[in-house]
Amino acid sequence: MPDLEITIGGRSFQVACQPGEEHFLRAAAAMLDSEAQPLVAQMGRLPEARMLLMSGLMLADKAAAIEDENRQLKAKLAEIEARPVPEREKLQVPVIPPQVVETLAELAARAEALADRLEEGKVS
Repeated sequence: MPDLEITIGGRSFQVACQPGEEHFLRAAAAMLDSEAQPLVAQMGRLPEARMLLMSGLMLADKAAAIEDENRQLKAKLAEIEARPVPEREKLQVPVIPPQVVETLAELAARAEALADRLEEGKVS
């Protein structure tokens, strides 16, 4: 079992952890230390137990606030997911009337005939 030296509030502690857990222990100690540093700066040297207790309580308060926010977000997500799915909007594509198609075909035929006459030189 690896032994690590961690520092919290300017004090060193020897702690053991499972192999491979060293990174997590260091991260947890850093979080606790970030709470202890302001306490030590404000109050000076505190008894070890009091410093650790106060730091732990401050960290627990932050964790509780995050859990509360997480609960609220989960409730909001559940509310959003419970909403009925809106029906898809149907798009009406206008159909081109047959007479328009016929007229366009007639215009195309006239244009082709005119182009043919131009090529033959019969247009004046």
